[in-house]
Parts: sequence; C-alpha cells; structure tokens
Amino acid sequence: MLFDWAAQPFFTVVTTFIFGPYFVARLTDDPVSAQTAWSNMATVSSIIIAVLSPVLGSIADQSGARKPWIAFFAVIKIASLCCLWFAAPGSPLIYPVIFMVLASISAEFSIVFNDSMMPRLVAKEEVGRLSNTAWGLGYLGGMIVLIAVVTLLAANPETGRTILGITPLFGLDPHLGEDARITGPISAAWYFVFILPMFFFTPDSPHGKPFAPAIRAGLAELRSTLGELRHRTGIFRFLIARMIYQDGVNGLLILGGAFAAGMFGWATIEIGLYGIILNIVAIFSCLIAGRLDRRLGSKTMVLISLALLLIATIGIISTGPGFTFFGLMPLSTVDSGDLFGTAAEKAYILFGLLIGIAFGPVQASSRSYLARSVSLAEAGRYFGIYALSGRATSFMATLLFSLVTYWSDSARWGMATLILFLAAGLILLVRTPYPADPA
Repeated sequence: MLFDWAAQPFFTVVTTFIFGPYFVARLTDDPVSAQTAWSNMATVSSIIIAVLSPVLGSIADQSGARKPWIAFFAVIKIASLCCLWFAAPGSPLIYPVIFMVLASISAEFSIVFNDSMMPRLVAKEEVGRLSNTAWGLGYLGGMIVLIAVVTLLAANPETGRTILGITPLFGLDPHLGEDARITGPISAAWYFVFILPMFFFTPDSPHGKPFAPAIRAGLAELRSTLGELRHRTGIFRFLIARMIYQDGVNGLLILGGAFAAGMFGWATIEIGLYGIILNIVAIFSCLIAGRLDRRLGSKTMVLISLALLLIATIGIISTGPGFTFFGLMPLSTVDSGDLFGTAAEKAYILFGLLIGIAFGPVQASSRSYLARSVSLAEAGRYFGIYALSGRATSFMATLLFSLVTYWSDSARWGMATLILFLAAGLILLVRTPYPADPA
C-alpha cells in the first residue's frame, strides 16, 4: 500500500494540479501551443510505455524478483523529477518535456512490477479491498504534498504571501515559477523515502532465471501469451474495453487541470485548492469503493465510475465564463474577488467532484478485475499486457485532443473528444464476463 502512497504525489502535484498547469499557463506566452506540447509529451510517453510494458512484465515472470526492477526505474524517475526545477519561465520547452517523458515511463514501469506482486499477497476475494485502499492511501499522500505546496510554498504573485499569509518557505519566488518547479524535487524526495518500506518488508517472488535467459524466455512467453489471448476471449474483451476507457481517464487526469487553468486563469493556489478538494473526495470514495468492490464486484464498480466520469466530462466542457450546459443555463459573470469567485468556476468544481468520486475506483477496481481473472504464475505477463492496454492507444486521446485543438483553436473541443473513449469503453465492458476468465 505504501508504494501507492509514495508514487501518487508525482501524478497529483506534477502531472495534474501544479506543474502541468504551470507548464501550460506560465512557462510560455502561448497557452495553446504549450497545452499541445504537454499533450504531445503524454503521447510520446504512452507509446514507449505501451511497447515495453508487456515485455518487462513477461521478463519479470521469468526473473522472479520485482524489486530490482522497481529500484532501477526509481533512480531514473527521481533524477528526472529533480531536473524539473530548471524549467523557468521563458526557458525552452524541450527539456521539461524530456524529463517528464523519462519520469512518466519510469513511474508506469514501476507500477507494472508493483501490481504484479499484489495477487501473491492476499486471497482473491480481498484483492479489491487491497487495491482500492492502496489507491485511496495514494490519494492521501498526494493530497498531503498538495496541501503543503499550496499553504507553505505557493504565493500569490501580487502579495508575495501564501494562502496562510506567510512568506513562502525557502524564499520561493512565484514570478519565477519556483512554487510550481519545486514540485519535481519534492515528489522525488517523497518517492525515495516512502518506497523504502516496500523494499524492506513486502515479500518478493524468489529469484528465477538470470537476466539474459530471463529476457529470452520472457520474450518467448510474451509471444505465447499474445497468441493465447485469442482463446481467452473474456480477458481479451476486458483488456480492449480497458484500453479504450483508460484513454479517456488518462486524458482527464493529464489535461483537466491545465484546461481549467487556461479557461479561468487559475494560478497555483486555485489549481492546488481544486486538487485538494478532488483528492479529499477521492480518498473517501476509494475507501467506500473497496467495500463495495467485494460486495458488488469489480465490474459493477468500474461501470458506475465510468458513468460518473461521462457526466463530469460533459459538464466540464459545457461550462465557461457566464454559462454551463452549453449556454442552456446562463450564470452570473460577477466576480466576488474571492477564490473561485465566479459562478462558472463553482459549477466547474461541482463537476470536478464527480471526477474525484470516480477516477480512483475506476482504476483500482480495474486492477482487481484482472487480479481476479488470472493465476499467480501468469500475473507478471498479464499485468504487463494490462499496462499495455492502459497505454497502447492512450496517445490517441492526447493526439486527438491536439489535432482537434489545432483545428478548432479551442481546448474545449479538444476535451470533448474524451467522451468518445469513456462511452465506447463502457459499452464494451457491459458485455464482458466477470471474472474475465472464470477458469
């Protein structure tokens, strides 16, 4: 569980709520091109993850131990995150893009090995509880770091004070983006400290074949597994459905905060508070979902979550200054001067709450869906393919966002493309058996 606690701040404060919006809104003078560059970063990362995750998962089954792989990728992730500190306003975009690609692929590869350990730790009926509780614990860790950034490090550029009315720690200058850039090194330090209990205490698989034979055997096993999927139609259908809907989920996580920053001009404080609200909701949602997963099943939890995400996405793209639901519901444009001072911003937050409720369970219960559908001996290779299914076409969501945004010169139309992925995945999952392979 502490692995999720250690890993989540990268996704919370770097990818979604602090550094990502800073990259789009403040690193350059052209938010549309910056948003496209951020989307392209996610596209490149997704392609690399999609190609290599199944290979690494199959090799893990042959080499046995997962921890050495997690340690290797931890070094790359930590170094890359520390380098984000140098992404000052006006600096070239290419360097933070490269560091984000390295950090993203290292984070995802580590998750493949961590997830493949999970079925060995508890009985199958407990996997849903373990997965959702760990995911909720991750959100708690991410929220703690986010609160620390918003209250102690992020200052209002006009006053130079944080939301608590104090001078930012370490003398961080908001005009230089230091309050956002510091999230890279902070996430790196957090990850280093809190993955140590996993290395010290979590039982790992025994060592198997040496490295070179493990690679050869792993590649051969991967070919066999891909051929085997033709006969395991339930798992194949689940992986295809998850491949499609996860594209929409990834798009919401990567682009949602940046979209709000571009539309409302939110600074680090507003984006951070928005993230805190969503994470508080997500923590309790995951804890409740862990119990419901055991009673209702992982499939039901995923379907409910996808329905909520669809409603939220429609609400978000239909909201703008002075309106919601595509103008069918006009809103006051008066700004109270407080945080989230307009009615449109408050409506956006309400739709965001639905995302907070759903985006933890949709991923945690998907993880337990597969864990209940495969044997222990094949967990590594199937979780590698699971990572492939989560990333194989995820570049499609960000790529389609980029293309539509270029074509329409509107990020709103780009965000609307996420509805296609969420709806198609939901429809396909309805007809998928549970467990995906009952045998």
